[in-house]
Amino acid sequence: MSNNEFHKIKRLPPYVFEQVNRLKAAARASGADIVDLGMGNPDLPTARYVVDKLIETVQRPDTHGYSASRGINGLRKAQAAYYARRFGVKLNPDTQIVATLGSKEGFANMAQAITAPGDVILCPNPSYPIHAFGFLMVGGVIRSVPVTPGPEFFHALERAVTHSIPKPLALILCYPSNPTAEVVELDFYKDVVAFARKHEVFVLSDLAYSEIYFDGVPPPSVLEVPGAMDVCVEFTSMSKTFSMAGWRMGFAVGNERLIAALSRVKSYLDYGAFTPIQVAATAALNDPEADAHIEDVRQTYKRRRDVMVESFGRAGWEIPVPRASMFAWAPLPERFKSLGSLEFSKLLIEKAEVAVAPGIGFGEQGDDYVRIALVENEQRIRQAARGLRRFFDTADETMHNYAPVGRDR
Repeated sequence: MSNNEFHKIKRLPPYVFEQVNRLKAAARASGADIVDLGMGNPDLPTARYVVDKLIETVQRPDTHGYSASRGINGLRKAQAAYYARRFGVKLNPDTQIVATLGSKEGFANMAQAITAPGDVILCPNPSYPIHAFGFLMVGGVIRSVPVTPGPEFFHALERAVTHSIPKPLALILCYPSNPTAEVVELDFYKDVVAFARKHEVFVLSDLAYSEIYFDGVPPPSVLEVPGAMDVCVEFTSMSKTFSMAGWRMGFAVGNERLIAALSRVKSYLDYGAFTPIQVAATAALNDPEADAHIEDVRQTYKRRRDVMVESFGRAGWEIPVPRASMFAWAPLPERFKSLGSLEFSKLLIEKAEVAVAPGIGFGEQGDDYVRIALVENEQRIRQAARGLRRFFDTADETMHNYAPVGRDR
């Protein structure tokens, strides 16, 4: 029996990012210096005071046993203090907060906790893959809604409530958006909460990029809206804010019923993150140096964003300026649009020695775009721009030899 015969595996599409990764690995094996702007894997170091706390704690023999699945008490209190400081939102650490192994695991286990086969989930398209596939793997049905806030977003919600059988169980949000870097204001969340309460739909908000913003206006939390706690859970992550991606530390906070369900499922599946990681994460959230560290991270991504937009623009690729996140959502240059995002991404590796993430990997509505991650320094970003310039300058001569699959138009 092959893997592809298993029911849950059959529900997953081909992992398009793996095709790009294979091509990237082959190019590097051949000696190419690929500038990798594909995966959103932070290259910045974790703050020294966080690493020091990990080292100190890991040397204590009493920290090596099973940990607490929903997070140690101090960590949940630190997250409650963060929400109070940053959003003015009061949370009960005992009933409204659970620590997760990153926001990705939180979403997947929330899907396990609340979804019955056939339940309808409203999910933006394009969207970060786990938002849809966490629910598809447990038998849910995805109904797409636009990622751009505005009248059409709410028209799509109303149509979904009218025409979905059964009625939608939950709506997924992600702002600042991965992959599109879209941002919203609190008034948008007010309208979402009003809709969700009226139609008894849960709201699952992914706020992983809460601290990576560039225009001076911090992204809001949906939980700032009065009444949001009745229907909402929000997921945050320390991966990007503290450059702790490999540590796998995040949180789900909000509605007590949903948090209790997630905690129950997690109690059967894991014992929580390694205790020294939880202790170090507590120090990261509580330390007086935290705000200064986060500001340094924010400014680093802002400088990279500015260099990328300017140098890619001069190379002939106009990139919309992202207001937040560590990504740019870049439309395919006009003369390459017929290729689609996957073939264009493969071409960039081969001809420009630059790796990006094909937009089709985030949903069919993403196929006219690629996602560019700001995970290389400014010098490497300029190197990528030079590679793009060389490719674009010779593309008309080289493209007639290129015979991609492309896509129907």
